[in-house]
Amino acid sequence: MTPPPYAVCQGVLMAKKSGGKSKKAAKASDDQKAGDQKIKTGSTDKSTLTAEDLPYRPCVGIALFNDEGQVWIGNRIGFEGAWQLPQGGIDDGETAEQAALRELSEEIGTDKAEIVAETPDWLTYDLPDHLIGKAFGGKYRGQKQKWFAMHFTGKEKHIKIDVPHPEFDAWRWTDFGTLPDLIVPFKRPVYLQLVEIFRDVPQRIRNLGTA
Repeated sequence: MTPPPYAVCQGVLMAKKSGGKSKKAAKASDDQKAGDQKIKTGSTDKSTLTAEDLPYRPCVGIALFNDEGQVWIGNRIGFEGAWQLPQGGIDDGETAEQAALRELSEEIGTDKAEIVAETPDWLTYDLPDHLIGKAFGGKYRGQKQKWFAMHFTGKEKHIKIDVPHPEFDAWRWTDFGTLPDLIVPFKRPVYLQLVEIFRDVPQRIRNLGTA
C-alpha cells in the first residue's frame, strides 16, 4: 500500500538525519513499521482473504436420540428449511464433553441426556467462498467438530427452544439416515460421515427400551 504523503516526507527527513540513509534502507524501515502496526492491530485486508489464511473454529455437535432411535433436528431462526443438529463453540477451559452438554441446555433448554458415543476424530467443513471473512466474525475458514451421540432421558415437555438466546424456531424428531438430505450443501459431507460413524446408535438406543 502506498504510504500517505506525510509518511513519505517523514522518511526523507529521517534519511537526511541519518547521514544519507539509502532509499532501500528507508523503505525497509517503513515496511517493518507497517508490519509491526498490522501485528498490533490484527488488521486483515478482507478483500484478499482466503480460506488458507484462517484456522478452523473448535466446535461440538450433538445428535440427540429419543427412545425410538429418532434424532432431534431444529430449523434455524430466520431460515426456512435450514434444518440442523445442535452445535456450538468450545469455551476456554471447557472439555468437548462439557461444551456439548452446555450447548444442549443453551440451545434446546434441556440437560436430560446422557452421552452414548462420540466421533473418534474431529470432522471439518469449510465455509463457501462468499462467506469467508464474514461468517464467524471473519475469524475462521470453517469449523472442526467433535460430535456426540446422546440419549434423551426426559419428556418432550423438557425441550424448550424459547431460550434466552434462541437458535431455532421449530423442531421435530426424524430418521437419522435422512439427515444429509436436509442439511445445507456445505455441511452435507460432515453429516454423511456422522450417519456412518453413528450408524448403530439408533438401534442401540431402541434396545435400551426393551432391555
